[in-house]
Amino acid sequence: MDDYDKLNAMLQHWLEHNDEHAETYVKWAEKPSVLSVGGLPELLNKISAETKKISGLFSEAIALLKKD
Repeated sequence: MDDYDKLNAMLQHWLEHNDEHAETYVKWAEKPSVLSVGGLPELLNKISAETKKISGLFSEAIALLKKD
């Protein structure tokens, strides 16, 4: 496996792992123990949104690799 293939595999892995984290943040934001902490659910949802933006960047990187 050359560096190109390794990078493609890693980008795919990072994208999937990042999406899983974004989902986890939202689940935690909905937990009753977190809901009682003022501002924390909103912050976790914001973190999830920012994480999804990063996933978009991973997707862009994957698309660039496929162009070559």
